Amino acid sequence: MVHQPPDICIHKAKNQINKPLSTSPFVPLAVSPKMKASLKGRYETEKSNGPAAAASFVFNAGDVKLRASLTDATVVNGPSLNGLALAVEKPGFFIADYNVPKKDFRFQFMNTVRVAEKPLNLTYIHSRGDNRTILDGTLVVDSANKLSVNHALGSGNFKFKYAYLHGGVTTFEPSYDWAKNTWDFAVARKVYGDDVLRASYQTSSQVLGLEWSRNSKQNGFKISASVNLAEEKKVPKLIAESTWSLEI
Repeated sequence: MVHQPPDICIHKAKNQINKPLSTSPFVPLAVSPKMKASLKGRYETEKSNGPAAAASFVFNAGDVKLRASLTDATVVNGPSLNGLALAVEKPGFFIADYNVPKKDFRFQFMNTVRVAEKPLNLTYIHSRGDNRTILDGTLVVDSANKLSVNHALGSGNFKFKYAYLHGGVTTFEPSYDWAKNTWDFAVARKVYGDDVLRASYQTSSQVLGLEWSRNSKQNGFKISASVNLAEEKKVPKLIAESTWSLEI
């Protein structure tokens, strides 16, 4: 019989005493995290075709978002592919849209570079169906001033916009259309925390617009009304949107 030294026996005894006791014979299972999603509904009044409705579902798959959009044309008179669109988005990097009935792709790529130590946000948009490419750039001068330029390749047209944030609550946005030689104006103001009131006027089309929106992580909404002042019957066009956050 082999005898162990007393110090080894004492060390083993301490390890047994300090070892935690299991209170359950079952091994706990890891709980998979819930998938976050959002549902957005839209209702719009049309003077010629009557009211129109649309909805979109967005699922967060890691750092990528999957989106499916449909309109009332998708479900009226039986399920169909009319009005159905699919998209994959990585925020801040790219968006790929696919119009199912038209079999048309639309790609959008975003990037940020620095010019004179100022961030310049660049956006490249290409639609395969009409072979149209749009370039957009926004220079963030500081927290209160932004300059934007938009150009459709081959059109010879440029659109310029300047945004000025006054006092952290009111934004003034004059814009100029080079081809039409017209100015558009918009002013927005934050109210009640997350709510924003916005008014706009397009001089080329004489359309006056009002908008009330709320950017909330849980439930957001946007209600807008616009009227064409050049028309004899000034019937306002109404649009209501609402967004709900879900966990699946």
